[in-house]
Amino acid sequence: MSATQAEVTIEDFEVLDRAAPEHLRVELINGRIIVTPPAGGDHDEDVTEIDAQVRAHYPDLRTQGARGLVIPAYRAGRAIPDGTVAPRGNFRGQPEWADPAGVVMLVEVTSSEPEVDRVEKLKAYAEAAIPIYLLVDREFREVSVHWEPENGHYTHTAKTEFGKPLDLPAPLSFALDTSVLE
Repeated sequence: MSATQAEVTIEDFEVLDRAAPEHLRVELINGRIIVTPPAGGDHDEDVTEIDAQVRAHYPDLRTQGARGLVIPAYRAGRAIPDGTVAPRGNFRGQPEWADPAGVVMLVEVTSSEPEVDRVEKLKAYAEAAIPIYLLVDREFREVSVHWEPENGHYTHTAKTEFGKPLDLPAPLSFALDTSVLE
C-alpha cells in the first residue's frame, strides 16, 4: 500500500514515520511516501544469502537490514533498503536516518510494489551516488546490478536469471551465486 502527497516535507514525513506501527516500513522516495508491510521469509532469506557471500569475500563488510538512509534525490528523501552493505562500524554514532557515506552497495528484493525498486529507487540511489545497486527481482526471477552512478543514472548494468552467477563490479569484484535466491 502507498500514499502520495503533493508537498511532503521532511518534517511531515518524520511525524508520519514516528506515528507508524513498528512493523511497517515508511520511506520518502522522490517526494512520495511509501508504506510497506513486513517482508516474507523468502525476501529476508535472499538478503541473508547475499550478506553471507559478501562477508565470505570481505569479512570487514556488513549488510544491515532496515538501515534508514538519507537519500536526497529529487526532493529530500528517506529510504530503508532491504540491505545496506558498508564497512564494519560505518553507522556507529549515526542517527536513525543516516548519511549514506561509506555505503558500498544497496540491496533491494522486490515485494509488494516492484516498480518502486525497479524505477524509483534505481533513480534515487543513482542520484545519491550509491556506488552499486543490486536488485533481486523475484517476479522476473532475475538479479541485476547497477554501478558507476553519473548525473543521476547508473552508467553500467548487468543482469542474469536466477541460478546463474552474476559478476559484481569493483570494489566487490566477485561472482554472486544466484542459485540460492528465491
